[in-house]
Amino acid sequence: MINGLTDLAHPCQILADMQTVIERRAKLAGSRWAWVGDGNNVCNSLIEGAALMQFGLAVATPNGFEPDTAMVMLASMRDDIYFGSDPREAVAGAEVVVTDTWTSMGHSDENYRRGAFASHQVDEALMALAQPDATFLHCLPAHRGEEVSAGVIDGAQAAVWDEAENRLHAQEALLLWAMGKL
Repeated sequence: MINGLTDLAHPCQILADMQTVIERRAKLAGSRWAWVGDGNNVCNSLIEGAALMQFGLAVATPNGFEPDTAMVMLASMRDDIYFGSDPREAVAGAEVVVTDTWTSMGHSDENYRRGAFASHQVDEALMALAQPDATFLHCLPAHRGEEVSAGVIDGAQAAVWDEAENRLHAQEALLLWAMGKL
């Protein structure tokens, strides 16, 4: 069974994210990523990806919206995965900045999240704290003006369209691997 997406995890998305970063930056191990936003399924899988592929990760979520406890425990085995609530601390020096919508599919009635997440928008000021050539990722669809500003998602650092295309390629490779063709 291949888990494309559940409420807990979104591993196929992280395969595409890692492929996009390899295309743009040439390496995963030792790179430094930042997650800003909800501790949702994408965040959980990013934590797992960081632990398995040995890249650093700083996770910044609003209080009360932390990632799954089991994923946090997995990350506790590594000294380069951090958790906190300040997006500025998470993004400072990052090579890759990742976010997702503030409300997951099927939960769009959770408008109260806008207030809780307002300080976790990835905008130009936040991206300026990352490496000058940092890559911005978002699994799409995005809500411009909520979790990400238009200037970031439409800017030169954004790799969201390459990332979206890479979902196809990563999942094709996963299927080939599962069938013993790779």
